[in-house]
Amino acid sequence: MTVRPFLPYSDRRLHVPAQPVDAVTETVRMIWDDMVDTMDAMPGVGLAAPQIGILLRLAVVDASDRRGQAVRMANPQVLHSSAQLRSHDEASPNLPGVFAPVSRPRAVTVRFLNETGEVEDRDFVGLWATSVQHQIDHLDGRMYVDRLSPLRRKMLVAKSAKLARR
Repeated sequence: MTVRPFLPYSDRRLHVPAQPVDAVTETVRMIWDDMVDTMDAMPGVGLAAPQIGILLRLAVVDASDRRGQAVRMANPQVLHSSAQLRSHDEASPNLPGVFAPVSRPRAVTVRFLNETGEVEDRDFVGLWATSVQHQIDHLDGRMYVDRLSPLRRKMLVAKSAKLARR
């Protein structure tokens, strides 16, 4: 397994939708393994393939108290969202040094191809739900800062760039 480098916020690949995965292959499983290693090294609770330059609809999420519970997803899509929202500070290694609160549905039902290649519907609640939605945004070419006001987004991007120059 490998810990992969993150693309910088300015990289256009972070701002375009990723391509669907046709089938779960050995190559896809190897990418997922690298993604889990990379996520654990951050440390973080989720990672989408575009963050490391792979433009496929692949994501991993592990919001467990102890590591090793990662859910591997291909082509995740939200089927149902709760009306109740949950605000949580979100961040991204693609925009290091900054974070902002984002409100998202507290619970979601997501359909995806799992690591055996079967279609799975799974309910996620709390931090798990936040992370899954955050990763799906990445797969759609969006980042959490795109959910903020233009001024707030501009301020966070500038602050991250300033921190990177130090």
